[in-house]
Amino acid sequence: MQQILDAIMQAERAADPAAELRAVAGLPVPSSYRGVVVRADETDMFDGLATRDKDPRKSLHVQEVPTPEVGPGEALIAVMGSAVNYNTVWTSIFEPVSTFGFLQRYGRLNDLSKRHDLPYHVVGSDAAGVVLKVGPGVSKWKPGDEVVAHCLSVELEDATGHDDTMLDPQQRIWGFETNFGGLAELALVKANQLMPKPTHLSWEEAACPGLVNSTAYRQLVSHHGAQMKQGDTVLIWGASGGLGSYATQFALNGGATPVCVVSSPQKADLCRAMGAELVIDRSSFTFWKDEHTQDTAEWRRFGAEIRALTGGDDPDIVFEHPGRETFGVSVYVAKRGGTIVTCASTSGFMHQYDNRYLWMNLKRIIGSHFANYREAWEANRLIALGKIHPTLSRTYSLDQTGQAAHDVHRNAHQGKVGVLCLAPTEGLGVRDPELRAKHETAINRFRNQ
Repeated sequence: MQQILDAIMQAERAADPAAELRAVAGLPVPSSYRGVVVRADETDMFDGLATRDKDPRKSLHVQEVPTPEVGPGEALIAVMGSAVNYNTVWTSIFEPVSTFGFLQRYGRLNDLSKRHDLPYHVVGSDAAGVVLKVGPGVSKWKPGDEVVAHCLSVELEDATGHDDTMLDPQQRIWGFETNFGGLAELALVKANQLMPKPTHLSWEEAACPGLVNSTAYRQLVSHHGAQMKQGDTVLIWGASGGLGSYATQFALNGGATPVCVVSSPQKADLCRAMGAELVIDRSSFTFWKDEHTQDTAEWRRFGAEIRALTGGDDPDIVFEHPGRETFGVSVYVAKRGGTIVTCASTSGFMHQYDNRYLWMNLKRIIGSHFANYREAWEANRLIALGKIHPTLSRTYSLDQTGQAAHDVHRNAHQGKVGVLCLAPTEGLGVRDPELRAKHETAINRFRNQ
């Protein structure tokens, strides 16, 4: 592993980093590597505890695991940087179900997928690094390429997946529903998960947009989502968070007006720093009277606050991801004929809303999940062009991943939190300092928040 890291670090000092990185093609692949795992024999460790009391620091372990064989159409990458998403939190607290059921089902699919059914699960759905080895049939990528990986893993043997790969019956999220994920020194991916690493970003910066940036792109921009257009009013929950911070940027770039909902003055300041003008602090609203009863008077008060900010306009689009806690008010405040586009449900999966406000006002609810290949590629291209910027606030070492997931679980973070895997320090991997200098302020906007 040290030979691989030395070769990559040599590129930091080279006049032609790409040529230097070709040297990794001649290096032996390590027989094992360090990865962040949950263990099958610990899935009951939090039984009887409330969700909030389940601690990822107890269930996420860094351990040495065998390196999987690289199969046809696959690639092995040396992971320099990764990031924590909410699916890592779900994996670590074994909610809503243990991910070992996903691995067992995938393992029954074919001989190649059997490798994923193991008593440990290497987690993580983001990665930036260098291709070490490719399997038979891979022609687009070669050892030494600097890449980021999106998290759509799909077999594409069924006709239903060829119009929209997210509809394939064998669609899975890499590092959540498959093994060998990105929170590790090495990661195994399908070669069509790979995309060019944005040249002006460091490893940890390039890793952090992946899942959330692509998810927000499909939800808001794609014809599979809300199809946001210029002039739309877009209500964005958690607008300074890992997902919402990208939705806010897409709304601003696309000529829409974001109404950013946050939970503190500090988060409101971050939204304004991104260019948003309309911000609501949700801490002054209580949408539930008790565990079973929503407060419709608060819905009306919240709707009045939106209209006061927009000059009387209701949201054309509600960007929904908190779920249970906010879904009722989201349906209520969307404009007549408007769209509620939803994913994640981080506050609870069982949504309750008054259907009269949906059906009688001809509103639509759209379910959205990650992104297809084209959407992920387009979202990454916008990062590479400097149109959308990473929202990395803090970086942890691989050994501190449990703490990183704990912070995300407790919402004690802004934007995204990154993890250094093989990269020894932050700030490495920048190949286009001129483009970086042009966007330095935006790139660092969330740092140390």
